Amino acid sequence: MLLAGPVLAEPEAACQVPDGLVQADFAMPRVADAIAAKTLEIAVLGSASSALAGPAGAGKAYPGPLEAALKAALPGVTVTVSTFAKPKQSAAEMQAAIPAILADKKPALVIWQSGTADAIRGVDPEDFRIALEEGTEALQKGGADVMLMNMQFSPRTESMIAVNAYADAMRFVALQHSVNLFDRFAVMKHWNEAGIFDLTTVTKKMDMAERVHACFGKLLARLILDGVALTREERKANDRP
Repeated sequence: MLLAGPVLAEPEAACQVPDGLVQADFAMPRVADAIAAKTLEIAVLGSASSALAGPAGAGKAYPGPLEAALKAALPGVTVTVSTFAKPKQSAAEMQAAIPAILADKKPALVIWQSGTADAIRGVDPEDFRIALEEGTEALQKGGADVMLMNMQFSPRTESMIAVNAYADAMRFVALQHSVNLFDRFAVMKHWNEAGIFDLTTVTKKMDMAERVHACFGKLLARLILDGVALTREERKANDRP
């Protein structure tokens, strides 16, 4: 879906979004503690849209730019972003992988990207919500902060795939469990409507997708660092060490 037309803005300007669209509403205490300990492990749990095709796809998809952005912002901290992405996975299928990820990587943060496969399959939105809720609870009990990421926006499939109920379910779970949401759908819709990225025209070239993912990485890093700053502010207000 990201194989769309040309970038219509300069690279740095292309990553800009309106104020408030990407911001931390909740603290990230486990990430803050990991940074203080100089080792930050992040796991990305998702589907095909968390990866890119081709031999360079693993490094160009957003987990790669995210890792690079955090390393640049956190000198002296060892940052590792591991990706657990499989095509066409539902939220329930991703949920089943959580215990192994927690045991293997012991991440301070899990970014959970979901929604599209469930919408395409026509999974009951309530079942989708339950899987997200139970998975989020398992991650938090396992010692990880959680960030949810919703589906991509595509003007070419918007009328064919009903995603609103799944986006609403994800927003509900984020609020109920005090976890941050990266609203990828709203970000991409803004880029398309503002003429920053042309997400309508189909092309087989990968440069467009790579630039979009590079922007995702930068925005995710900013959101994570905002969550860490919020943690520090809350601890200072509570006189916590």
